[in-house]
Amino acid sequence: MKGAGSTELRKVGGPQVDSHDFGSRDRGRVRRGWLARCAVATMVTAYGLIIFGSQVRVTDSGMGCPDWPLCDGSVGPIHQFHAIMEQSHRYIAAVVTILVFSTAVLAVRSRTRPAARAPALFTACVVVVQVGLGALTVLAGNNAPTVAAHLLSGLTLLGGACVTAVAAMVVKVPAAGRRLGRIGWVAAGSACVLFVSGSLVVNADAEKDCASFPLCPGGQPSGLVALHLVHRSIAVLVGAALLMFAVHAWNRWSSVPRARVLAVALGVVVVATAGIGIATALLKAPAGLQDLHLAGAAAVLVVSVSLAAVGWLTAADAPATSGGSGSPAELAGPALNLTGA
Repeated sequence: MKGAGSTELRKVGGPQVDSHDFGSRDRGRVRRGWLARCAVATMVTAYGLIIFGSQVRVTDSGMGCPDWPLCDGSVGPIHQFHAIMEQSHRYIAAVVTILVFSTAVLAVRSRTRPAARAPALFTACVVVVQVGLGALTVLAGNNAPTVAAHLLSGLTLLGGACVTAVAAMVVKVPAAGRRLGRIGWVAAGSACVLFVSGSLVVNADAEKDCASFPLCPGGQPSGLVALHLVHRSIAVLVGAALLMFAVHAWNRWSSVPRARVLAVALGVVVVATAGIGIATALLKAPAGLQDLHLAGAAAVLVVSVSLAAVGWLTAADAPATSGGSGSPAELAGPALNLTGA
């Protein structure tokens, strides 16, 4: 019988099961699905924001709108190219902001993906800083320090969005001690360093001042030559570290779903980005190649951080259990969920 305020009981294979449990599970599954979708959408849109921001810079459209948040006092369509570029960048930033806060709310409410809460809240804090720096950049006339700070905050935002997306899809495996090996931390951190060093070259307007490879031709300003050579040296070291990380994940994380896919993707984007960088230098930095090079560098960051996050969440580098039956990732492999369902 079902009385007022009571919960209906159903028989499933013998024992009585509270139908309220089914409803709770269904709601949890739906929320988890929305969290994963929103987190991935945030990551993809944040990546697009950085690429479009590069296009704004390459086309010298950064001051297409001299005021903020409006553009010459207007919200609607702007009939000038530079103004359209700059205002479109702001509209994309607004979409990213909405997605970031939506993801943070879903992560806080999620009971099945608690590991997503910290990166989601961190990303929400970063987006506030990013918006403020964007306004400051315009009001300061696009000077180099504010442009650099704006780009670095965008890089941090993208990294936080990547970790949140992975944490929304991958179950955190319980483990004691080390979860991710040193090579994973070094690779993810070095990808950020590489992006920063490239940003310094861009902000110095030095892209066309070293039109050869691997060294720079004579007669160039020594300061700009040094900047290029430092960036190229960092690129060699970081590229080696990232490729070592990809090989490590391929060899050691075979039990982790999709880890090998990410490892292959990391190797591909590292080699492709290096090739684009060399071509950019030899061809005196045409605008199209500059955009492709930045897109590749951002992709290296996304894939390396995502792979490191997968390794940390699954405790892929944790030592084997006392019984010798395998690492936590190997024991929990079938239960890992990379789809958010």
